[in-house]
Amino acid sequence: MSLDARNGRFRSVAHRLVDTIDALPDEGRLAPFTRATGWLNSEPLTPQALRGRVVLVSFWTYTCVNWLRTLPYLRAWHAKYAAAGLTIVGVHTPEFGFEHDHANVAARVQALGVEYPVALDDDFGVWGDFANNYWPAVYLADTSGRVRYHHFGEGDYEMTEMAIQQLLMAAGAPELDLGLVQPEARGLEVAADWASLRSPETYLGYRQSSGFESESADRYDRVFEYVLHSDLPRNRWDLHGEWVQTPDAAVCRQPGGRVAYAFHARDVNLVMGGPVEGGPIGFRVLIDGQPPGEACGTDVDSRGRGVVDRQDTYQLIRTRDAIGDRLFEIEFDQAGVGGYCFTFG
Repeated sequence: MSLDARNGRFRSVAHRLVDTIDALPDEGRLAPFTRATGWLNSEPLTPQALRGRVVLVSFWTYTCVNWLRTLPYLRAWHAKYAAAGLTIVGVHTPEFGFEHDHANVAARVQALGVEYPVALDDDFGVWGDFANNYWPAVYLADTSGRVRYHHFGEGDYEMTEMAIQQLLMAAGAPELDLGLVQPEARGLEVAADWASLRSPETYLGYRQSSGFESESADRYDRVFEYVLHSDLPRNRWDLHGEWVQTPDAAVCRQPGGRVAYAFHARDVNLVMGGPVEGGPIGFRVLIDGQPPGEACGTDVDSRGRGVVDRQDTYQLIRTRDAIGDRLFEIEFDQAGVGGYCFTFG
């Protein structure tokens, strides 16, 4: 089906559904943002101040690859519908300790092109008031402050946009373009290749770790010299060199420390960061023992070289050819880098 035909079909559906707006359930009052610990791009917002606007609340944390893959749609909806009566409020509820740093969040808000208001939710207060449990999560409220739609996780962008359109049309938005946005995604924002994805999100800190070939509780929170196991089975990972496994991360304690992961996916991403007071730390990535070449991610070159210069999610591998079982390795030039979580796409 052509894009024009596809948009025409959804435009027709939206026109029909605006007359049955009550079909969207009333899920209760929009929770307040009073427990936010700060705001970016806006003065503090309240449900009362937002009355008369359709409000989309997006829970996120800036290293979450699942949220990053929704961001092109959030940006597009803000650009298209803000003038028609939509306000997007991003609620940044941090997962890792460094995501509590407001300077980190502000830098990523700017770098990612987030122009809508952002409530900082360091203490999970807004998260609790919404009884939320997910990154990402969307809650959509009508102009009376009643929540009428929600979605957890990625996907269903067409249904979410149609719900936005329904609520705006019910509020009397004039001459609303009922075509659906088709944003361009790049890098980490590109949707996963779900058909080939066989590797799960994997935490390196012992609080949530899984698949660690050398896991041993008696090594937690102390420096240990690991020796990489050979022939790792799929979705197992291991360390080489001196590392300390903390509740949230595996931290490299000597130059040349390595992490290896046997994966099956198009993309390999890793949340990592160095010490705040230190400068950039170089690293090298290998796939099946070789530089990645054309399989390099956006944060490395074809030789597999890159630098950790911020606490963030890094895209290290994007396979351009057949996807199968592969061995990923990353080696750090200096001590101090913490690896937090692998994600795949």
